[in-house]
This record gives sequence, structure tokens and C-alpha cells, in this order.
Amino acid sequence: MTTPTLLVAGTASHVGKSTVAAGLCRLFADRGLSVAPFKAQNMSNNARAVATVDGDDFGEIGVSQYVQARAARVAPTTDHNPVLLKPHGDGTSQLVVHGRAVGLNAAGDYYATHWEDARKAAVESHRRLASEADVVVAEGAGSIAEINLHDRDLANVETARFADADILLAADIERGGVFASLLGTLELLPEDVRDRVVGAVITKFRGDPSLLEPGLDEIEERTDVPVLGVLPYDDPGLPEEDSLALPAEGERATVGDDDGVAAEHAVTIGVPRLPRISNATDFGPLAETPGVRVAYLPLDATLDGVDGVVLPGSKNTVDDLLALRDAGFGDELAAFDGPVVGICGGYQLLGETIENADIEGSGDDETVDGLGLLPVVTRFSRDKRVEPVSVEFDGAGPLAGAAGTVEGYEIHMGDSRIVGDAAPISGDGAALGRVAGTYIHDLFANDSPRNAFVDAAYESAGRDRPGTAGGPGADADVGTAGDPYDRAAALVADNLDVAALCDGLGLE
Repeated sequence: MTTPTLLVAGTASHVGKSTVAAGLCRLFADRGLSVAPFKAQNMSNNARAVATVDGDDFGEIGVSQYVQARAARVAPTTDHNPVLLKPHGDGTSQLVVHGRAVGLNAAGDYYATHWEDARKAAVESHRRLASEADVVVAEGAGSIAEINLHDRDLANVETARFADADILLAADIERGGVFASLLGTLELLPEDVRDRVVGAVITKFRGDPSLLEPGLDEIEERTDVPVLGVLPYDDPGLPEEDSLALPAEGERATVGDDDGVAAEHAVTIGVPRLPRISNATDFGPLAETPGVRVAYLPLDATLDGVDGVVLPGSKNTVDDLLALRDAGFGDELAAFDGPVVGICGGYQLLGETIENADIEGSGDDETVDGLGLLPVVTRFSRDKRVEPVSVEFDGAGPLAGAAGTVEGYEIHMGDSRIVGDAAPISGDGAALGRVAGTYIHDLFANDSPRNAFVDAAYESAGRDRPGTAGGPGADADVGTAGDPYDRAAALVADNLDVAALCDGLGLE
């Protein structure tokens, strides 16, 4: 019998597809099934380094499929997300196929030149996954009803067809107009794809679900598609897939301020909202630390009230460097006397110069001055380093005291070398005084460097950290909220008719 595929599609972006898919992956795995997550084509600058198909190298996949593989308790590979588009700015994206970067393309060029090869890669990956799994849980992208793209919609329409998939349609009630979204989406689907929709789920509902019943009844009567569940508004704590969860450029947003720690006992870590920010999931562990608020800052913001700064990764380091400098953030950072850490592209920004800068397509200048806070020179090359890392960390500067095994991953072009009086640290990094940089993504997911940096921020702020000797206690329970994969599974199991899905898929 052919391995069944369930495609979790959406009426729009950011409607909860990733959470529903992750929850189903964990639920099916807990029932003893071998589960393969899959997304034919993803667009995100939040990526992870995983094993390639042949197992001899490492490549990139979108963070949602990495998360879903962990939920399914399987080792993530590039087959889980065979095609990844990483926005580069100015309407172009880096195309990654089976984990390896193959070029930089405008949208029109991608569809004209690479789409057939991308589809072939997706079909091959799905076939391999289906040959070894009991069920494939696929995630769509954006809206499945983009009628201008139905002839080339790899993640939705094409996946439904080549995978012979059943479709669960997710709609976000928080956006408003959920019934119109469901009805309009179903009306706009190609007939053969419309026939594959086995149910709908409404997400992010606040209140009494019984209030929805008249609308649910009418939607089912009009469309003959059952609404299989209404999921309450809840955040299981899964890493965000893309930058939609971040504030827009020029806006400020703070996360982590709902931990029950009073403001006078907390510290604020500032993260500049780079135009081409990537791997923003690096800061989730900081925001989840009691007493720590992560503030995403407009580039023209001051650092008043900020106790520490982390410079994030960037998909286009040089253009973001120029944007920082033009907005005056470089001057703010030079005058700042708190701890500063740069990760990957953020580390490159902190150095003295970037050589071969024109490789990024940012202009004709081969050498660009950095922010000059670390005696480091970065030289770009077209080779890309993509690999998980596990190192014995030896911290310095704002990471002083961090030690032990640190695990993460590296995804970057270029190498950096120390050219002055700085201490080398792990991840080909450097530290001098209050400033440090490293190429290790997920650094703060490790207790030792996270605690070292948070301690440095508290010391800079002149406050005692909650829970430390002499420090204030928290004003509420700030214990861990539980495993995010189990929480996603519970959210789905308690509010979605999973039995009906299993029956339709032929799963016991």
C-alpha cells in the first residue's frame, strides 16, 4: 500500500501550519508510527544544518522541518525540505536544493530556469521518505489559493498531486474573516486539489468555541468539508519559522516580559532589527530566561535602557552593515558600555573590515569597513560552510566563564581572522573587553554561554540576577513550560479530530 501523505495547507501565511504539523508528527510518533516531515519548498532565512541525502556532508533546511523532525523523533535530513529559498534582498533569493546553494536568482528567473529541477528534487525526496515511513506529514507554504501560482505552486498544489495527499486546511481566526477565508480558499482551488481536502481546522481561537457553531455548520453545508477542530490560542514554544513573528523594520517589539519578574529586577537585551536578519531563533532562549527581555530595535534607536546587545545573523552582511552605519547604530554601539555579542553575520559586522565584499552583490567595493569593535578581518568566498558543531567552549569577554560542551551549527560564507589583541574563542570567534563574536548559531540554547552573557548584562546594569545569591526572587512561577513538541501534540490532540484523519489516511 502506498504510504499516505497528509498536507497541512493554509488559507494564508502564519496561520499555524507549522504548529499543527509538528503536533501531528509527535502524535503519530507516539503511536509507534514512523513519521517523515516534508516541505517541498520553503522560503526562510531561519535555517538549520543537517545531514545531506547521502549522509556524507551537511546542508541547509528550513527551521520548521528541523523542528518537525525532532517532533517526529527522527534525524533531520535535507530530504525533509529539498528546496529552500533564502531571501537576499532586492527581489532575489539564494536557491538551496538538497541542502546545497546553487545560485542567486530573481523570482522570475527561478521559475523560468530552475523550477522544473526544483520540482524533480522535491519528487525524489518525497519518494525516498515515503519508501521508509508509515506516514508523511507535509506542510504547505503561504496560501494554497494563490491562483496566479497554481501552475507552479510546489509546496501546495504540486505536493498535493505528486504525493497523492489528503489535505487539512488551516485558517487563523485571529486575523478576522475566517469563514470567508475558508470558503474563498476552497472556491479558488483547482478541482482535483479541492477534492483532496478532507477537513479544515480553525486556529488561534480565544473564547467559547460554541459561539462558532452556527458558522461551522454553514461552512460544512456550503462546502461539504468538515471542520475537524478549533484550536485555542496557545504558543507551545516552537521556534519561529520566519521573520513574520518579528516587528517590521522601523518598529520596536519586546518579548520575554511575561515571565513574572518585575521590571526593576530584569535586564533588556537589544537586538537591531536588520533589514535582512536571519536565524532570529538564536534569541529565543534569551527571551525564555527569567528576568531577560529581548527588545528588537529599529536601526535608528538609542541604546538607552538596554543592558546588553546581540548582533544577529544576516543574509546580506554588507548591505545590513551599511544600513546600520547610515542609521547611526554604529555610533550608538561604539558608545555603549554594556556587553555585546555578534553571531555569524553579526560577528562579521563587528570586525575592522570585510574583504571580497562584492561577492554578496552589494556593489563594486571589494573592501568595506566594519564597525571596528573587534580586531578581526573577514574575507568572503563563494564557498559556504554548513555544518553542525560540538565544541569544548572557552569563553572570554562578555562570555567569560562559559565552558563545557557547546552544540550548535554554522551556516556562513567567509572566514574571519584575528589581526590584533583579542582572545580567540570557539566558533572561530574573538573577544576583546566587552565585545565578542562567534559563528556558532544556537549559542544561547546552551546553558553555559547563555548564563555567562546574562550575568554580564546584570553586572552591567548594576542589578542582582533573580535566583542568584543575594538576588531577588521572581514575582510569579517562571518554571519551564514543558517540552514544546509535547505541548504542540497536546494542543492538536485535545482540539482536533485526529481519529477522523487517521481513518482517512488508513492509519491504525
